[in-house]
Amino acid sequence: MIGRFSTALVGGLALCVAVSAQAAPEIGQPAPAFTGKDAAGKTVSLGDYSGKTVVLEWTNHECPFVKKHYESGNMQSLQKELTGKGVVWLTVVSSAPGKQGHVSAAQANELTKSRDAAPSGVILDEDGKIGMAYGASATPQMVVITPRQTVAYMGAIDSIPSARPSDIPKADNYVRAAYDAVAAGKPVQVAQTKAYGCSVKYQ
Repeated sequence: MIGRFSTALVGGLALCVAVSAQAAPEIGQPAPAFTGKDAAGKTVSLGDYSGKTVVLEWTNHECPFVKKHYESGNMQSLQKELTGKGVVWLTVVSSAPGKQGHVSAAQANELTKSRDAAPSGVILDEDGKIGMAYGASATPQMVVITPRQTVAYMGAIDSIPSARPSDIPKADNYVRAAYDAVAAGKPVQVAQTKAYGCSVKYQ
């Protein structure tokens, strides 16, 4: 009985992973269109930013891997660097109500202020539709979208999958490298990696 239960449980978990990952877009293909509400109450659509490079950042402020990049100032520095170059940076919270990392609009705004973060907007994706459309499985997880709205990069923020801030200076930053390639009209050398961090807390 226990063996059959364990097999069923493992099978069910595998099915959940497959369902959440099957919709992930492909590199070089159109980025999935989406519309959502940001923490300021504004409706945000990917199509609004045609002609601009867009960065999507999946986050969960309670995740140690996210804390690594925010408590060190690394994420904020990258946000300011790229938005200063005209990039639209959208932070996405796909944690469902009652799950780790879920925030209200007011809480999202307070986090942005207290951490001195600089995204162009924070999208509250409570039903997980945007996250699932992009196959987002971890926090942090990053996507770089070209001005033609194709996917240029998907995956980890950098090359060292740890929660240690001391690893940041030693790591290759995949997001910066992807932006530089897109801006120069060149192919992204590392276009897809495995995101590391906490699982996205879907409903």
